Amino acid sequence: MSLAVIKFSSEDCGLCHKMSFYDQKVATELNLDFIDVKMQDTTTYRKYRNILLAQYPKKEGMGWPTYIVCDSPEGDFKILGEVKGGHPKGEFRTLLQAIIEQKN
Repeated sequence: MSLAVIKFSSEDCGLCHKMSFYDQKVATELNLDFIDVKMQDTTTYRKYRNILLAQYPKKEGMGWPTYIVCDSPEGDFKILGEVKGGHPKGEFRTLLQAIIEQKN
């Protein structure tokens, strides 16, 4: 089983773009796979849509960006938690760490 953080974002979102300067690096430092899903990229979106809809059946209440941490995203996934919206690098790391620690 592999833990991954899936970033659901939009190409038109300034906050999503700002987070892209460090979100993948932070995920990698925490030994998480990082999957970047732009809503405009229909091929990638379709692949991970079931995970997003499991958390947000009507896509209501999502933040921009929305990061979903899950176990085994390529198979029978289990959602462990989420981080919504933009955060400074240190706070983003702390939020992801808290999700990982809940699993253990």
